Amino acid sequence: MRFTKLLLTSTLGAGLLLGACNAGDKKPAKEEIVATQSQALNDWFEARYEDELARSPMTQTYLGIKDNQDKLDDVSQLASDESAALSKAWLEDMKRNFDIDRLDKQTALSYRLFEFATEDALESHEYASNDYVFQHMSGPHTALPSFMINFHSVDSVEDAQGYIARLRDSQRYLGQYADKAQAQFENGVILPKFVYAKISESSRNVITGAPFSEGEDSPVFADIKSKIDALPITQDQKDSLIDDAQNALLSSWQPAYLKLINIFSEHEAGANEDDGAWKLPNPDDYYAARLRHYTTTDMSADEVHEIGLKEVARIQDEMREIMKQVEFDGSLKEFFDFLRSDPQFVFPNTNEGRASYIAQATEIIEDMKGRLDSLFITKPKADIVVKRVEPFREASAFGAFYNQPAVDGSRPGTYYINLKDVAEQPKYLMQALAYHEGIPGHHMQIAIAMELEGLPKFRTMGGHTSYIEGWALYAESVPKELGLYTDPYKDFGRLSMEIFRAARLVVDTGIHTKKWNREKAVQYYLDNIPNPEGDVRAEIDRYIVWPGQATAYKIGMLKIQDIRKDAETRLGDKFDIREFHDVVLANGSVPLKVLEELVDDWVKSKG
Repeated sequence: MRFTKLLLTSTLGAGLLLGACNAGDKKPAKEEIVATQSQALNDWFEARYEDELARSPMTQTYLGIKDNQDKLDDVSQLASDESAALSKAWLEDMKRNFDIDRLDKQTALSYRLFEFATEDALESHEYASNDYVFQHMSGPHTALPSFMINFHSVDSVEDAQGYIARLRDSQRYLGQYADKAQAQFENGVILPKFVYAKISESSRNVITGAPFSEGEDSPVFADIKSKIDALPITQDQKDSLIDDAQNALLSSWQPAYLKLINIFSEHEAGANEDDGAWKLPNPDDYYAARLRHYTTTDMSADEVHEIGLKEVARIQDEMREIMKQVEFDGSLKEFFDFLRSDPQFVFPNTNEGRASYIAQATEIIEDMKGRLDSLFITKPKADIVVKRVEPFREASAFGAFYNQPAVDGSRPGTYYINLKDVAEQPKYLMQALAYHEGIPGHHMQIAIAMELEGLPKFRTMGGHTSYIEGWALYAESVPKELGLYTDPYKDFGRLSMEIFRAARLVVDTGIHTKKWNREKAVQYYLDNIPNPEGDVRAEIDRYIVWPGQATAYKIGMLKIQDIRKDAETRLGDKFDIREFHDVVLANGSVPLKVLEELVDDWVKSKG
């Protein structure tokens, strides 16, 4: 194995170095030892990354690497257990063969981050049987067609054949997920009853239309036909490839989805309306582990809940100040109702309205691009585009999200906006939302991380939710410092986005540890934040199936704000916002405690 060979090479290298020292009675300088050990560990990190990447053909495609384009991942329980065992073995090997005190500063940080990431992954694996395999926010039933449409490019006949091979493999791939879901069901891990209708509908949408039924082409069939049609080959070759794709869809793709729909129906019959993680096996330890994973802290559920309550109250006070600016006569809740109901705040729910939203969101991002020099030293090379979420997955997709660019620059970063119902994407929120998903938010942080040089790939390609989402939420407030929220309603939108995340701390912990039901959670939102009811209900349903994830945003933002405030206080006139942002972004994603240490080192270096 490459793994063994690398370790042997590293060990031999160290042995030869010591042998040379003994022969000449000359000890190597400390700097030489540090450089040698650091290079050896970075080579080891690279090999581990390649080993892990080799186990996931789909990740290769996602990164723009055109190897193994005819394969889907092995997602069986055995493969998951093997991955966990490998991770544990790698961590033990690193600790056995490398001394953190003999590494340069950046490599020592990589050592710590690898250790943190592996221990976190092992804990997540321990509780993985409680994580719903299929759910309406991000299940494989919608992720697979989205992957094929958005990431499997077809630039040659070989690429098209690989696409078709993946369609044929879909029955095995989705069947492995179905086996996991069945095992969960038998162990009492059952989705809340309301979810089954959502995932069944999404699955039916994937196999609606040609070649499965009359009407327009189904989403994946339309995609492969258009990609084949764009190839510079003869019409006979195109027809042959399309016939092969149709056969694969009918013989593998459709049976796989019909099996899922049947399983969902069987499981729904045994489901009830209980929503929270409290109903799952070992619930307290499970939810605590989820909080540790998503926030990278040891905060308890009660601590998170209390922070949320305090932040909601603080932001509401700021909202009342804006109410005074626009001279609204009434209570804060009445102001929320006004924002939800007045037609001036929404685009028409038509294709023209959707196009207007996309155009204006693009303008916001393009304007911000031209202002980055005043805030940042390092800027991303990759571009970003704004797209509408594809209709086949609108019903189950997030309201907005970001997909990273390809490593080789062949695909830009993408800000997706869900415009199924434009009324759920009010105008006053769009500025803060574009900053969050685009620039200076997710695209800024993720693209810069991917483009960092001299760091192990697990650092440039990985991520911690509290850091990533905390940065994006923090990034919503940064343009205010440039005076970009000139409309008080849009500044209210910024506060709306922030209180939305603050209320998540209350609601997520309420659902999963305090046994709040859906309606109590919905009502808390409607009473305390201005988001439309449809948006609120969709969000509550998200938290129910994804315990702990929603807490990461506000916890991460608060930590970045606290770190910045401390740096400003300590440095005074020496504080440079461009340098601060560079420190935050220049190391890739890190746990919040490590981020605090990095900024502290920077502050001390300027003293």
